[in-house]
Parts: sequence; C-alpha cells; structure tokens
Amino acid sequence: MTTIPSETVLETRHYTDDLFSFRTTRPQSFRFRSGEFAMLGLPQENGKPLLRAYSIASPNWSDDLEFFSIKVPDGPLTSRLANVKPGDQILLRPKPTGTLVLDALLPGRTLWLVSTGTGIAPFASVARDPETYERFERVVLTHTCRKADELQYGIDVVDGIRRDPILSEIVGNRLSHIASVTRENAGPGTLEGRVTDLIRSGELFEASELPAWSPENDRVMICGSTAMIADTRALCEDAGLEEGSNSAPGRFVVEKAFVG
Repeated sequence: MTTIPSETVLETRHYTDDLFSFRTTRPQSFRFRSGEFAMLGLPQENGKPLLRAYSIASPNWSDDLEFFSIKVPDGPLTSRLANVKPGDQILLRPKPTGTLVLDALLPGRTLWLVSTGTGIAPFASVARDPETYERFERVVLTHTCRKADELQYGIDVVDGIRRDPILSEIVGNRLSHIASVTRENAGPGTLEGRVTDLIRSGELFEASELPAWSPENDRVMICGSTAMIADTRALCEDAGLEEGSNSAPGRFVVEKAFVG
C-alpha cells in the first residue's frame, strides 16, 4: 500500500460551532492551481487512511495550505478533524485537481464566484490570485449562509486582501464582496435571501452595480450546496452561458467533487 505523506497543522480557527479553518505546512513539491481541491484526512484505528476532498483556500503563491471546513458531529472525518491543533499531522495526497480554475473558463470581463457555506473555500484562493485580475476586469464574490456569523470567514478573506500591500494594489476596487443570509435578518451591508433568488430578482446585479449575466461579458464559478449548484447552473444556462471544463473551457464551471 502506498504511504500517504502527512503535513503539520500550523493554526486552527473556530468561527462557529459548525465552521472552522486550519492551516498546514506545504511540501515544496506541492503545486496547484488556485481553486483546485486536494484529498486530505486522518488515519483510522485500523491504520487505513480516511480521506475527503477539500478545496484549497490558500492561493497558489502561499507558503502554507489553508482549508475551511464544516463540523459534522457524527462525521467519520470532520468530527475528528475539528479537534486538530497545531503540531498535529494531517494526511495529504500530493495530486490536487478540480474544475474551479481559470483555465476552464473562456476570456471575459466579469468573474462571478457564487458560493454557499464552505463552498467559498476555493474562491478564497481564486480571489487572492493576481492572475485572476489579469484575466478579468471585475470579480464578484458572493457568499450565502444561514446566519450572519457564518459569513465571517469570507469577510476575513476580503479584509486580508484589502490590507495586503501587494494584493490591495493589484486588486484595487475591482473586487466586490456580496454576502447574504437566509435564516435571520441581515445586518448592514448584507442582503437577505438565497443567492438564486437574488439573481432572479436582479438584486444581486443591483448590489454589484453590474448588468445581468451575458455570454459576451460574464463568467461564473459555482460551489456550495447541491440544490444551489443545480439552480445556479440552470440560471447560467438560461442566460446563454455554457458549462466548461479543463479540456473544453466555457462560460461557467461547477465543482462536482464538493459536498457540504
């Protein structure tokens, strides 16, 4: 049996009772495109590895690897992963992959990163990649959760971009962050409702000060719950956007491996 390499946990942060992030060391040989996912996990009592697909939230230039996860109380992996602390070891397969990458999209003017829950993780990577802003004039990061405190990870990512002396100069005012909640009243600067409803009503485009999607200008990446992905895919197709892949770039892409 092939031995899976392990990396060291550097930092953990618990955002809510259900959400946490963690950073690990990054092997020098580990190369990935922003937006890809990796298989990571922990060994079981029988010695066999228990691995799941996790989007890499750090950009490809980062010296370490960052991940954003849900906590499932009875989940065979996340119930244990939620308890890791600095110094612990995590298994990491050295071959990342995925479809939420710039290479899977045709050239366009505006890139929309549509996410729910921990589906924001790959977009935390894409939004911090300078190449994204070489390819697109505007980037709109949407993040929809049930409650306002679940939005904090995305808020921290965007604040980090604005504080970073290099990224802030590259990004300027070309990144918009639009957050919404579905199960409580929204606070200042946050919309209320499912992102698909905000797209249908036009409220999302009004908030971003951009026109509705068109095949000529807009490219969309989608990651989150199964229902949201299906509904947003249909909205993309209604707007005349066709799905792309690594082998055949298109006008929108979906991460089929994402669950949670």
